[in-house]
Amino acid sequence: MDLEELRAFLAVADTGSFLTAAKSLRMSRATLRRRIDQLEARAGVPLVDRTRLGAPLTEAGKILAGRGRLMVNEASALLASVREAGSEPGGELRALLPIGLPPHVVTPLLSFVRGKYPRLSFRLQFCEDPIGGLLENVDVAVHFGDSTPPGPWVSRELIRVRIWAIASREYLSRRGTPQSIEDLGRHDLMSFEAPGEDGRKWTTLRGQTFPIAPVLVTRHIHFLRQFALAGLGICMVPDAMLPDPGVPDGTLIPVLPDVLGREVGVRVVVPAVLSDIPRIRALVDLLKPFLGDLRL
Repeated sequence: MDLEELRAFLAVADTGSFLTAAKSLRMSRATLRRRIDQLEARAGVPLVDRTRLGAPLTEAGKILAGRGRLMVNEASALLASVREAGSEPGGELRALLPIGLPPHVVTPLLSFVRGKYPRLSFRLQFCEDPIGGLLENVDVAVHFGDSTPPGPWVSRELIRVRIWAIASREYLSRRGTPQSIEDLGRHDLMSFEAPGEDGRKWTTLRGQTFPIAPVLVTRHIHFLRQFALAGLGICMVPDAMLPDPGVPDGTLIPVLPDVLGREVGVRVVVPAVLSDIPRIRALVDLLKPFLGDLRL
């Protein structure tokens, strides 16, 4: 299959317009149409419906678009791995991170990587569910989970972190420290909700769940930590108990640490076609020992 024809087709698939696709590829509309015609001749079926309102894909076109993106990514990754072979990792690395990762964790991580590989630059994106869809325009994604997501990914567990209930010393002094699960009913509870989970249920170390009536549910980890620091309640959240800059050690205290919570893996996920690119492989190799140094 001709990759230039495929790229022309994918541009039409993404924009729904021959004119817009031609502009995005910086070629004439006649050249774009000729490449689409040639690709359809190879396929033996129509791939795009030519209408006055746009250029929607046929059923055959939708199938080709899904697989075609993987082929283009694989070809680009192959060229990148050859181009970067034997050289220091460099270029832009596109990372997708869970929304609300505390800045005092992300900042030293990037500083550490840049210190090792100064030719690397980063494009960071944040979302609630980093692996909820295809990792398009992303080199690596980081997520909480204990299993490899389905699809053409390479997944590696970096560390395991504790999800537990925490509160400020001031809040517990004011409202009392729970001595049992039943005592939680007299407190303001705030909950981290991981993708696919229910923030209205908390888990014990034995794997049992029980319902709560939270005053707040969110996937934003940093907000929950800040709410706990502000003395607004007891928060169930992934937390390494690293102090924020300017916040004294011991400001946050685990609540019922021998009863509540669980461990969860932090995994890095890379599209399989990109896993051998030196800058991506170097990043993954660096992350685990660095996170270990942070005692997460």
